[in-house]
Amino acid sequence: MKNFRTLSRSLVTLGVAAVLSYTTAHAVENLTAETASPGGSIHLSMAHLAEVAAQADVANIQVADGQTLTNSIQNVAEGKTDIAGTPYILPFLLSKGRGPYSKLGEEKGAELAANLRALYPVTLGIFALYAYDSKGLNGWDDLEGKNIYNGPPRGAALTNARSIIQLAAGLKEGEGYKGVQVNWGQAVKTITDGSSDAVVLPILFPDSRITQAVASGNMTVWSVPKDKWDSEPFQKYLRAPGSAPFTLPASDANLGEGVTLVTEDDTFRGLATIGGDIVNKDMPFELAKALTKAHIDTLDQLKAKAPFARYAGYGVVDSVKSGMCGPNPLKYHEGAVAAWEEAGYTIDDCAKP
Repeated sequence: MKNFRTLSRSLVTLGVAAVLSYTTAHAVENLTAETASPGGSIHLSMAHLAEVAAQADVANIQVADGQTLTNSIQNVAEGKTDIAGTPYILPFLLSKGRGPYSKLGEEKGAELAANLRALYPVTLGIFALYAYDSKGLNGWDDLEGKNIYNGPPRGAALTNARSIIQLAAGLKEGEGYKGVQVNWGQAVKTITDGSSDAVVLPILFPDSRITQAVASGNMTVWSVPKDKWDSEPFQKYLRAPGSAPFTLPASDANLGEGVTLVTEDDTFRGLATIGGDIVNKDMPFELAKALTKAHIDTLDQLKAKAPFARYAGYGVVDSVKSGMCGPNPLKYHEGAVAAWEEAGYTIDDCAKP
């Protein structure tokens, strides 16, 4: 009888241990995330992750969109938020304590930036010049003296647009042209109300802002001129943190009815703004791996969710095209590296922690 009771207690203990082990192994994490406003590739990647992570019983992700990503990545670095979308220029600026992080200083900024790790890359947009045909513009060489809408009042987009205009047209804001800056929420209104003669902003294929704006008149989009693209200064800028070269056959550059694409050799060229969804380095290995695996396993679903998603850089981990390595201090999370490599992708050593 004693042996039976002992055996019974042992079986119960083993049963409880098995249940606890199963529960722990299949626990669904509750995570917080921050991303940009709906309509773009960085929002789509996060919204998709929240969906597929829940379906895979990996995590329930509470997503706050419409956030200022400058603040979002600092929240991740400080452990206040689990995941955030970002253009990769922001971790670089944080690591140097520059731009929006100047008040932190270089030492504190570097300390925080060292806490950040990437799960996967996203192409946020590719810079191009465009204007209504009614404006009578002839391209990059016709911008002198014009009003150009080149981004929000501050941030990476404005910095990039100013640099690209200078590299492609040889003009500095305030000297060769007048810059027009408004927040993203007013972008379409600014394009359509005639307050600018031309626009230099990142676009996608197709692009939601252009799609809305073309209702007010036909438009033309200009690729970066090949001679400017091939120049040493432009090639150097293409390797800046958060930037990457982007080329696309003109026949694949779908911008919709009423939009004409101008290129010299049937190839669209532009500087791509690269980013991704990032986490804190202290996120558990298995969790980061499972989140990344959920992303990789459903890439086809993600690319089918929006017309522009095909060219949004999802699943492109080449270190040049994805903006990793070089001056970019950001590395992949170890769990993300494992997920990508197990799926048959190559992650360069310079992108590994």
